[in-house]
Amino acid sequence: MEMSTNENWNDKRMDILIGRLLRAGVLFSAFIVAIGGIIYLVRYGDSLADYRVFHGESLGFGTVEGVVRDTLALRGRGIIQLGLLFLIATPVARVAFSIFGFARERDYLYAVVAAVVLLILFYSLFFY
Repeated sequence: MEMSTNENWNDKRMDILIGRLLRAGVLFSAFIVAIGGIIYLVRYGDSLADYRVFHGESLGFGTVEGVVRDTLALRGRGIIQLGLLFLIATPVARVAFSIFGFARERDYLYAVVAAVVLLILFYSLFFY
């Protein structure tokens, strides 16, 4: 189906595409988390948890670079964290797609509002 004219692009089509985007993002994230969980359980599934002493996460999980580094090293916790990052990115991608959809519908007020929301999301994710 070609979207060359605005007659093919309406609110219902945009809702359907956004729904597919969200569904794909959640399923992809769940798949990545499941792979990480399997790797983690294969490596550490037989070890006992020590609940008497709290052990926080390593500092590597506080940055995207640390998560990518652990993912490339095929560490289960890093892959799980990567899946969670994709899950966080899913609604951000929805807002970005909304900007495109509203601009395509020539609804510039909503496109500007969605752009402001996207800027706020980026600010809160990267600079807060």
